[in-house]
Amino acid sequence: MAMTGESSPPRTAAVIVAAGQGLRAGQPLPKQFAQWRGKPVIRHSVEAMVRAGISPIVAVIPEGADEFAQAALAGIGDVIFVTGGETRQESVRKGLEVLEAPGPDLVLIHDAARPGLGLAVIERLTKALDIHLAAIPVLPVIDSMIGADANMMAAPIAREGLQRVQTPQAFRFPAILEAHRNWQGEPNAGDDAQVAKAAGICVALVEGDEALHKLTFASDFAAPPATTRTGTGYDVHRLAEGGELWLCGVKIEHSHGLSGHSDADVAIHALVDAILGAAAAGDIGEHFPPSDPQWRGASSELFLRRAMEIAADAGYALGNADVTIICEAPKIGPHRRAMREWLAAILGVDIALVSVKATTTEGLGPMGRGEGIAAQAIVSLLQI
Repeated sequence: MAMTGESSPPRTAAVIVAAGQGLRAGQPLPKQFAQWRGKPVIRHSVEAMVRAGISPIVAVIPEGADEFAQAALAGIGDVIFVTGGETRQESVRKGLEVLEAPGPDLVLIHDAARPGLGLAVIERLTKALDIHLAAIPVLPVIDSMIGADANMMAAPIAREGLQRVQTPQAFRFPAILEAHRNWQGEPNAGDDAQVAKAAGICVALVEGDEALHKLTFASDFAAPPATTRTGTGYDVHRLAEGGELWLCGVKIEHSHGLSGHSDADVAIHALVDAILGAAAAGDIGEHFPPSDPQWRGASSELFLRRAMEIAADAGYALGNADVTIICEAPKIGPHRRAMREWLAAILGVDIALVSVKATTTEGLGPMGRGEGIAAQAIVSLLQI
């Protein structure tokens, strides 16, 4: 009897709804493109989808906002920009229709104004779609509820049976596309679960996340982060004649290169350890053991990207990073700008949040004798 292989995982796409004007947030541009915790609001959600392996991603944006959107998501591939409609429901429909050919199996529909998206919520939603056509994240109502009449208290409302609804909301793609096309309700549907319910689709509930609160008012941008964490890292590698020298992701012409783990980029290794330390997530040797042959000669970019994914999944974004390279040669100054630009691109933050410095030991010790290069790093992580 022929053996059958495991079925391939469902193809999952995402629609990020970012077509509103965001006027209540008091920002100089629509809030979805404003800076929040070191990067544009929309970028947080798109990066979370990318980390979850979701592709393609449709970003539904306001008319005339192409320049803002492209700048906010620079460097992220496989993002499709679509101009939104007059209402949220119309914007979502337009985003879904872009995906129609060939069409994914599943789709997540998410409001860009909820940047605190973690992998755990995405996993709960997609798992629910194994047996349901639709699933949404919810949280319990914990405050007392009342009705209001002309700024006066009316009758209390029982909170039992009430839930707070969040996004992303997850659907079997053909079902939600048909539901949006057949929508006959109020022009401005509150969310996609309402559209699905009106089409007779049963909507499953999964646990949401308090980090998914919606940015609405100016105070949401002005408030300081709830938690700041700091981590430090240190690494040293021996110099070997004739090898390649990589520092902060930049290849430097030099008579000697660094010998060691992966491409031996000592500065990135120190930075990775600082990020992991701030997130209390172990160290570089735990996640990328030098005994594992898959990391032999690998680009340290892989380590840095993974460290940021680990921090993001733990609910943190980068506040700032400061790297110090310790060596007699080569001179770091001519390469400092390129190093900062490269690190900022990989970390997904503005270059103003990344510092690279250099110092010598004035001829003392192994670094002073030119036997190796050391680096130390310190980072701050901000709670999302």
